[in-house]
Order: sequence, then structure tokens, then C-alpha cells
Amino acid sequence: MKKPVPLSESLSAPPGSSIAISSRDRVIFPGDGLTKGDLADYYLAVAPILLPWLANRPISLVRCPQGRARRCFFQKHDAGSFGAHVHHVDVREKDGSVEPYLHVDDADGILACVQMGTIEFHGWGSLAADIEKPDRLVFDLDPDEGLDWADVRKAAADLKEHLAEIGLTSWPMLTGGKGVHVVVPLAPKAEWPEARRFCERFARARAEAEPDRFTANLKKVHRKGRIFIDYLRNQRGSTAVLPYVVRAREGAPVAAPVGWSELRDIDGPGHFTLRDGAGLIERAAGRALAGWGLAEQVLPDV
Repeated sequence: MKKPVPLSESLSAPPGSSIAISSRDRVIFPGDGLTKGDLADYYLAVAPILLPWLANRPISLVRCPQGRARRCFFQKHDAGSFGAHVHHVDVREKDGSVEPYLHVDDADGILACVQMGTIEFHGWGSLAADIEKPDRLVFDLDPDEGLDWADVRKAAADLKEHLAEIGLTSWPMLTGGKGVHVVVPLAPKAEWPEARRFCERFARARAEAEPDRFTANLKKVHRKGRIFIDYLRNQRGSTAVLPYVVRAREGAPVAAPVGWSELRDIDGPGHFTLRDGAGLIERAAGRALAGWGLAEQVLPDV
């Protein structure tokens, strides 16, 4: 991890918001000295680069009201406690019931979630306007604890090549956790069952081709010395962490888009942190990320 930049030097004064953040001085990243106010300022500053991925998409929140070291929990339904800036989309569940899923469409919505103790935002692979048709796929490369980061970088680059062979363009994202997400944007044509079948076939094909290197089996007993290609995020109701989201982990790492050429030199999945807000904003308009995550493509007939 590179030496952190003091937060006061990392972000310029963010634009205003109508959301009042209480307890701004509460430390929510123990050991890192980062507060609820720091988190709110980061999200307000990066809102212009975060909202294209977050807005109008059903989301799940990781809420840590007392900070990341205390109890954290996922929340995906709207009970009406977030206020007018956090919206909901009605989703029919498997049992036939209809539940209100959260979504936001502006910076005030993001800040309203932060005020309620949210650190992380995880999104569906489809938009609220058409939840049955995914507009992106995510292959989450989750390495066994004994593997090196170099193994994960190489695995992501190899997945890129195999996807390209069947006509799909992809991009890497550092998760801020243990691995890399290989993100495949889609035109929302296919529905979830078809998308899930494709992702499972692709993951299992890679695991069968290189069984000493990959597994597509969820059980941890099968992951020893391997990288789990998690295709299960690509189904109705599943979520994945979104670009520029802070993780509730030591050091406040950020899930960050990177270019394929950059990935070769990145030192780990937590390379960028909450303190790097200004740099992330500058990078988003740079050459390395030009066109990141954008492509009009459909599932191949394989």
C-alpha cells in the first residue's frame, strides 16, 4: 500500500448538498483516523464519477452505524427511513411478494445513505427501469489465501483474452477486497436466466481447461491453491460492489476501475483508498480509462 495522502490535501472543497451529516467527527475507520465526515466528503466529491454506475440501479447497502469495526449489515429493502432522496423500485420476489428495493439518482441520495451509516454500495447488474435484463456481467476473481496478487492479475488478463475470443470486450476493476472484477457491459437484450447460464458455462469451461488454476465451485474445499471464478453475481437479485465505492475494510480501500495495461503494475486490490479521491476524479477523465465499462454488445451464441 502506498503512503497515504493527508485527507485535507486529497479532496478539494466539495459542492454543497442538502443533506446534513451528523456526528461528522465519529471515527468509522479505527486505526486510520477516518471519520464519518471524511466519508461523506469523499462521496460528495466523487458523486459525478460514481453516479453513472450507481444511479437508478437497485442497490444493497453495507451499513456500519458505529464504524467498520462494529456490527455491519446488508440492507436492500426500503423501509422509508432514508428520506425523500432515497427511492425504491418494487421487485417481485420468488414467493410472489413485492418488496421495495433501494435506489438513488443523485448526490443527495448517496449522502442520505451515508448519514444512515452506509459505507458500501453494491448494485444489481440491471437498471431499475428494466430489472429483468442485465446491462453488465461481473466475473469476480476470488483467490485462495495462499495465492499471490500476481496470480490474480494474470488470471484477469487471461479471462479478458478468452472473453475477446468469443466477441466480448471487458474491463478490470480493483475490488478493494481480495481480487479483481472483470466487468463485461451489455446492451440489455438477454434476460437473467440466459445471462446466468452463459456465465456459468464460461466459468466452468475455464475451470475444466485449467483445473490446477481455477475453480467454478462455490465450496471453499475446492479453492485450495486456486482462483474461484465467481459467476453467481450474474443472476437476478445478486449484487456486486460498484466503481468508486469505499470498502468497510482496514485502510478504507476503494473499488477502482483501471485499464488493462495499468493492471500489470498495480500493487494490490486496495491500491486506491478514500484518501485518493482527487486522484480518482482526475483519473476518470484520463486516457487510461477512456471508454471504461462501455460497449454495445450482446451475449454470444456459444
